[in-house]
Amino acid sequence: MNKKVAFYTLGCKLNFSETSTIARSFEKEDFERVDFSEKADIYVINTCSVTENADKRFKTIVKQAQKSNPDAFVAAVGCYAQLKPEELAAVDGVDLVLGATEKFKITDYLNDLSKNDRGEVHSCEIEDADFYVGSYAIGDRTRAFLKVQDGCDYKCTYCTIPLARGISRSDTLENVLHNAREIASKDIKEIVLTGVNIGDYGKGEFGNKKHEHTFLDLVKALDTIDGIHRLRISSIEPNLLKNETIDFVSQSDVFVPHFHIPLQSGSDEILKLMRRRYLSNLYVDRVKRIKETMPHACIGVDVIVGFPGETDEHFLETYHFLNELDISYLHVFTYSERDNTLAAEMNHVVPQKVRSKRSKMLRGLSVKKRRAFYESQLGTVRTVLFEGENKSGYIHGFTENYVKVKTPWNPELVNTLHQVELTQIDEDGLVRFEFVSNAVSA
Repeated sequence: MNKKVAFYTLGCKLNFSETSTIARSFEKEDFERVDFSEKADIYVINTCSVTENADKRFKTIVKQAQKSNPDAFVAAVGCYAQLKPEELAAVDGVDLVLGATEKFKITDYLNDLSKNDRGEVHSCEIEDADFYVGSYAIGDRTRAFLKVQDGCDYKCTYCTIPLARGISRSDTLENVLHNAREIASKDIKEIVLTGVNIGDYGKGEFGNKKHEHTFLDLVKALDTIDGIHRLRISSIEPNLLKNETIDFVSQSDVFVPHFHIPLQSGSDEILKLMRRRYLSNLYVDRVKRIKETMPHACIGVDVIVGFPGETDEHFLETYHFLNELDISYLHVFTYSERDNTLAAEMNHVVPQKVRSKRSKMLRGLSVKKRRAFYESQLGTVRTVLFEGENKSGYIHGFTENYVKVKTPWNPELVNTLHQVELTQIDEDGLVRFEFVSNAVSA
């Protein structure tokens, strides 16, 4: 009988795309992939280091694996495994810890699958993470996450990602297009472009600073791929989101009017302490340009509260900045100290209670912003891509501009595109609609 392997992914869309690539390497070795809740011979946990919570969850997930099979071999890979390999190796039940370069060769490290008294560590110096491994993940039948770039050359004072993933490097344009065509052949309707810093796309495989292609070249090339109905750009730095890209997306039939742009703070003083590569006025310009060319566009924002030195005045500056900005929702992160970052050594630490209060205020603002954006879309005709899960008797879907809709469960709608008129906002905040046409694409 084939050995069974199960995967658990913490963190971002990029991690999900890489888990899929790692899973395919197991399939080539004749392993059978099963759900993480099932009994398996090997459990692989792809870790994250961005939030404190992700670190803490790791131990819980290891226990979950041991509960399913106490004799199973447990491997940890990913960002946390690169940053703190010895810490993970010491967790009860962990047998193998692989760093940034080793994770893609995991099957080479599996010998007899016998349990170890302590996790065996294979972790590179992060300077050695200078090659690129292309990945894509098919999370469900409707969309795929396509990795186009890895690593980051930015030195934001709060961030461990450059330590966990190394220098900025990109996939070749040829390989990205090959993967996109492969995804299209599987009847998947939407591709989400992912990476650590995707606007930096084009830097050579070995950290060569010469850009073979730009992010705009990538966008234009992907726009021509047959069989993909939607392309969505995931998080992109405001200084790297150029007007030319915004203008191209506004004219594209495939790229959707949805941008997720990290801000982190509305205070220029805090942005400088964070060593971000822009100030608030550039962010305002980007939002204005998007709304001028695509008034119906959805704009999501990342923001960090409680950064060292953030006074009440700084926070209110951020709050009012966001309140007045024509954006659609927020992803709010409560600052947490990370080892080996400059921010962790800064003075004027913000108390945890204050951080929590500020986080709550911004999450409330996000609810208000999303509601206002949804209300602005009522009465418009949009195209919905329906997802595959029955959630309490309803099927959900997203419009091209990221309005989440619901209708009573109908399996025939799964992975189909339909034109609908948005009619009302339900009690749960999701939008109801009426069908305008038959399926745009089944």
